[in-house]
Parts: sequence; structure tokens; C-alpha cells
Amino acid sequence: MSTARLFLGLFPDAAVRQDLAAWRDAWTWPRSASPVKTGRLHQTLHFIGDVERERIPDLTQALSVPFDAFTMRFGTTVLWPHGIAVLEPNEPPKAMMELHAALARVLHRFDLRVDARPYRPHVTLARRANGAQPSSEGPRIEWIIDRYALMESTPGPDGGYTVVWEFAALTSSPLA
Repeated sequence: MSTARLFLGLFPDAAVRQDLAAWRDAWTWPRSASPVKTGRLHQTLHFIGDVERERIPDLTQALSVPFDAFTMRFGTTVLWPHGIAVLEPNEPPKAMMELHAALARVLHRFDLRVDARPYRPHVTLARRANGAQPSSEGPRIEWIIDRYALMESTPGPDGGYTVVWEFAALTSSPLA
């Protein structure tokens, strides 16, 4: 039986992706560091793992969770244990935390993996980055979240991410 390695993620538009890349590139990285490629910069909502391909259409339909667009404001840089360099939001938006919880409920209904740890929204900038130094305090990046995607991750040196399905917000701009 064929499977796909899936996750739910938020992918920035080109302007936000360039802001994230510029911030990543301003760090001083140790030789061991592996910065995330610009096209792979994203925020994971849920890592799902291997799913039988025959289940994907039903899962995709169930993952269509209604939500309104919201703004994520980044500005906190952190070097996590094991050398993971990340950019975190100043404060996670309530709407994003609600979207994360609603998607977790869908995954539970499908008996799929949901991480038991508290959700820590972030964009990974690099791995194996112990000793890395950001150039200054975090950037002020505003990212309007108006969609999320079910993604397939293909491992290996030529691997990448493929959009399985994209889900749009009910509104295209954040509510005031």
C-alpha cells in the first residue's frame, strides 16, 4: 500500500518569504549549520506522518476547517535545544491557536498522530546551529495568514514539499 508523508502548514507569500530569508541570512552561522532553503520556509501546524494514499481524499475533505484570516507578528529569535534556530511570533494569535485545535480534532477523528506537546508556533531558520548568533533583536515581520495547506514531504536530497490541497480563509484580510 502506497503512503504519503503529510503535514499541515502555513506558507508565506513571496514578500514575507523574502523577509524571513533576509533575517535568516543576517545571522552568523557556525560551519555545522544547515539553513532552511528559502522555498521551504514555513510554519508547521501539524506533522501528520505517513498516510495511506487512499485515505487522502476523505482526509482532505474533513480538513476544510472554516477560519477568518489573521495576522502573525514575528519578532522573537530563539535557539532551541539541539541547535534549532527559529523565529517565533511575539504572541501567538488566538485565531491561529483555534485553527490548530480544530485541525487536531479532525486528525483525532481519523486516528492520526497529533503531537501531545503544547504547540509552539515558529518558522525554523536552520538546524545544527549551536553557537549561531542573530545579527540583532528579531525582525518585525507581519504575515497575513489567509490559507493553510495539506503538504506532502518527499525525503532525500532532491526532496521537497508538494501541495496536496490548499484551504482558504472565509475572509481574505484580517478582521479589525
